[in-house]
Amino acid sequence: MPKIFIDPGHGGKDTGAVGNGLQEKDITLSIALEMQRILQDEYENVSVQLSRKSDTAVPLSQRAAKANRWGADVYLAIHVNAGGGTGYEDYIYEGLSDHSKTARIRDIIHEEVVRATGFRDRGKKKANFYVLRETAMPAVLTENGFVDREEDAEKLKDPAFLQTIARGHVNGLAKAFHLTKKSDANDLIRVIVDGKQIGVYEDKENVLKQVEYYLEKANKIEMERVKR
Repeated sequence: MPKIFIDPGHGGKDTGAVGNGLQEKDITLSIALEMQRILQDEYENVSVQLSRKSDTAVPLSQRAAKANRWGADVYLAIHVNAGGGTGYEDYIYEGLSDHSKTARIRDIIHEEVVRATGFRDRGKKKANFYVLRETAMPAVLTENGFVDREEDAEKLKDPAFLQTIARGHVNGLAKAFHLTKKSDANDLIRVIVDGKQIGVYEDKENVLKQVEYYLEKANKIEMERVKR
C-alpha cells in the first residue's frame, strides 16, 4: 500500500507568499486537503498523511521527521510562488540525477499538473530545500502559480481551480504509483468551460454551484460523465 505524505507549505504566522489578497498558506492547505479527499475517496489501497490539516505552524524539521518516521513512499510539498512570474514549476533535490526514481516521479506529476491546469510550464528544477534534502523517500516540491501575478491570482482565488490543481497532482501520483480506482465508485462529472476543464465532481449540487458561478464568464459550458 503506497504511503503518500502531503506537505501544504507554511501555516500559522508563516503566511508564505502574499499578493492580490491571497496568502500562500491558505492555498496550499486547500489543495492538500482536496488531494487527500480524492485519494481516499477514489482509490484503493493508498494511505495518506498531511504535515498539517489546519492553519498551524509546523517547523520544517518536524515535517520531514514525520514523513521519515511513517516510512512514506513519497513526499509531496505543495507551494505557491511569488516574484512577478507566471505558471508552474517543481523541484527535486539538487544532488539527484535526472534519471533517479525521484526525477521519474517528478516528471509524471509535472506533466499531469501542467495538463490539468493549463499553467505556463516553467520547467523542472533542482534546489537544496530542507524538505527535499532531509527526507528519506523521493521528495518533490511544486510551485503552483504566482499570487502576485494578477492572471495567476484570479485562478488561485477560484475554489474550482484549486480542485483542478489537486486533481492534477493526484493524477500524477496515480500514474507514478499505479494506483487502482475504486470499482464501486459512482461516475464523476467533469465540467468544461470554454474548452478547459475547471473541475471534476461527485456531488451534483457542487456541479450546479460551479456552473452558476461560471455562467457570467463562460461562452460555452459542457458536462460529461467520466468513469473513475
